Amino acid sequence: MSDGAGDGARDGAAFLLAQLGAHAAAKFAARTQALGLTPPLVGVLRFLVRNPGSTQRELAEAIGMPPSRLVAMADELEGRGLVHRVRDEQDRRSHRITLTPAGEAELKAIGEQARAHEQELLAALSAEERGQLIDLLQRVAGQQGLRRGVHPGLSRP
Repeated sequence: MSDGAGDGARDGAAFLLAQLGAHAAAKFAARTQALGLTPPLVGVLRFLVRNPGSTQRELAEAIGMPPSRLVAMADELEGRGLVHRVRDEQDRRSHRITLTPAGEAELKAIGEQARAHEQELLAALSAEERGQLIDLLQRVAGQQGLRRGVHPGLSRP
């Protein structure tokens, strides 16, 4: 195993993925903190833009998150004016969650930060190489059974 001191030995792919993943996650967390959000809150907003009007239960199941944790996150997002909850007309026990205009604007700012983050992180690669990397990583993620577009950190308590 290489210590990074330039001895010519190569690190394994799993190690490099873990190393880069931890690095990328920390850098992204710093970017979202500047917006006053945590990465899990960003993950909920990202899911809602792709699945508007989801019930809290649907959202928790899709993300793989305990419903009680999702309720606390929805409370926080609603308190900040980023989402709106309404009772489901078909099932009065359920609430549907949608982004507010402020939530959509916040998601736009997050998108700008995410694009800048990816540009910085992958600056050593050409556009073609970035596309190849994304294709390969999506294939590996799919083979591992990871939910597309859902960070596995969301499902952790």
